[in-house]
Amino acid sequence: MTPIPDSTQKSATAEGSVIYYRDGKTVLARQGVDRRNVELAKVPKHVRDAVIAAENRSFYNDGGVSLKGTARAVWSTLTGQQLQGGSTITQQLVRNYYSGLSQERSVTRKFKEILIAMKVDQSKSKDWVLEQYLNTIYFGRGANGVQSAARAYFGKDVDKLTVAEGAYLAAVIQQPSRFADPEGADLAAARYRWQGVINAMGQTGALSRQQAAAERFPVLKAPKKPFVLKGQGQYMLDQVTAELNRRGYSDEAINGGGLKIVTTFDKKLMAAAEQAVKDVVPASTPKKVRTGLAAVDPANGEVVAFYGGRHDQVGDYDNAFSAKRMAGSTFKPYTLAAALDNGFDLSTRVDGNSPLRVASADKPIPNDSGRSYGQINLVSATQNSVNTAFVDLGQKVGLDKVAAVAEAAGIPKEQVQGQQAYATFPLGVSSVSAVQNASGFSTFANKGVHMEAHVVRSVTDGKGEKKTVKPVATKVVGEQAAAEAAYAMQQVVKYGTGTAARLYDRPVAGKTGTTDDSKNVWFNGFVPQLAVAVNMFRSDDKTVTIPGYGTQFGGQLPAQVWRAFMTEAMAGEPVEEFPEPSQYGYESSYSPPDRNRDVPDDRPYTPPADQGEWGTPDPGRSEAPFGDQPTTDAPTDDGFGGDNRGNRQDERPQDAPTTAPDQPSGLPDESRDTQGRPSGTG
Repeated sequence: MTPIPDSTQKSATAEGSVIYYRDGKTVLARQGVDRRNVELAKVPKHVRDAVIAAENRSFYNDGGVSLKGTARAVWSTLTGQQLQGGSTITQQLVRNYYSGLSQERSVTRKFKEILIAMKVDQSKSKDWVLEQYLNTIYFGRGANGVQSAARAYFGKDVDKLTVAEGAYLAAVIQQPSRFADPEGADLAAARYRWQGVINAMGQTGALSRQQAAAERFPVLKAPKKPFVLKGQGQYMLDQVTAELNRRGYSDEAINGGGLKIVTTFDKKLMAAAEQAVKDVVPASTPKKVRTGLAAVDPANGEVVAFYGGRHDQVGDYDNAFSAKRMAGSTFKPYTLAAALDNGFDLSTRVDGNSPLRVASADKPIPNDSGRSYGQINLVSATQNSVNTAFVDLGQKVGLDKVAAVAEAAGIPKEQVQGQQAYATFPLGVSSVSAVQNASGFSTFANKGVHMEAHVVRSVTDGKGEKKTVKPVATKVVGEQAAAEAAYAMQQVVKYGTGTAARLYDRPVAGKTGTTDDSKNVWFNGFVPQLAVAVNMFRSDDKTVTIPGYGTQFGGQLPAQVWRAFMTEAMAGEPVEEFPEPSQYGYESSYSPPDRNRDVPDDRPYTPPADQGEWGTPDPGRSEAPFGDQPTTDAPTDDGFGGDNRGNRQDERPQDAPTTAPDQPSGLPDESRDTQGRPSGTG
């Protein structure tokens, strides 16, 4: 009348998951229970014999319970030998394996255990019982099951264990905590217990007398410290877990389902992202200044690398995924793409005069320093990041179309919704994360098709069934519109506000962004193979100011971090060209830089004299020279060092919403340099 339970204890069969970098071989993290189930055939006979000799010598002959064993356990306890427990292997399995049996010490529970053990012995083979037992039992050092125990104590798989090593694991079962890392009296007790197992193997015939005498106490491997993620590791694990949850995997499945999870993260590029920030951002940077970086593969949407924050910021929120910051002028390309996909072309003229009056705006919208550009084409508007030109363009194309492009490019609707009521919507009043912005710009590199950003490549369950993530592909704009937008953004890096991001060996397209009072500074850029966004902001939403380097803008440190990362990321990669734009035949796209905006680095750059169908710049014009720069701080262990180049150009008009996204704070306050704080945004 006592049935065998029809379910097992979750902890008895749970296998932890292993999370790998994108190569599928390098371990990023281990989650949950340390257990690796193995078939009995893979456990050497001498290991099985050792466990049987230590725990239940009559295992293959008894009926699942043993009265002699119970009596012998009492005698062993009285005499101090304590070689065998009172329960058989079958009883121990029943107690630890099946649901419904508590661990309390009571006559009722013991009687129920004996009855179920007898029924299991009648319905299951002895080999099945032994296999489940060896995979279920706890061996200490956090190891559940004999395979994990072999790795934990001897650094090898169970099938490679020697007789002495197998005997030690058998000895550990009785007192796993005491014998996990024995010293002094515990080591002496462990040696005594191990010798008792060897002697018992001789008595059962598993070893001859000579073999038993020849065995020597094995050398234990030093126990590993608990698996602790360092640096960006915790941020990676958090994002992987969150995505697995979204894809239907519960925390229970992740911690106990024995999953093999391959992520999109490239270990080399993760290190390059962190190093780029260390090399460029000065050591004097206050702790409340945060830097985020995200790199997305345009072809498949994989987040191959990111930088979430300094080690002393881990546990707060990460700068690449969690932090949503006002996009500023990095939002303008979505307006440009919407226009190019709706009948406009690069030769379209828009109003670049300042201020610009728009019926839906309460106040006139100005450009930075009130500068007027007149009627300019879309390339010049993008290159010089002219606010009024993009406000005018947004009015012409329709802000609902701009919002639709941004949403299709991966910016969540809730982060855009309601913002298109403002005439300044094209100037980036919406808040986005670095990952979202990099993912959005990847659309331009992928011929107008957005691939869903994701951090998991595949999941293989405990049964070996593999599921590969197939990201959602969304056509945002036509291929030609994407090519035109990319061309305009190339001019930003060649001649405009993003010259500090130039790569010496390949073309780059990108866009700077600087919001009101430099509270958020961005550089988003891409080559055909990779899209990367870099932002800087303060956790208290104040001006990003660095002692000795002043107030920051998108074309300064963010552009330099971008270039440092991309130089490493693209090393050895083939040079790919952007697609050619249509030949609309407007005047030259080149205009000389203004010293009141982001300027190039200290390497002189001369635009090519022959621009083919795009016109030829005035040969008498050249970029303004750049003056002396602060000395670069050497990189330090706590992650910072770099230089400062360029001034701002972009500006946000006064009628734009000024409410910044909520961000957690709580980091120690730092003094900051408030010299030269500008107003406006871009």
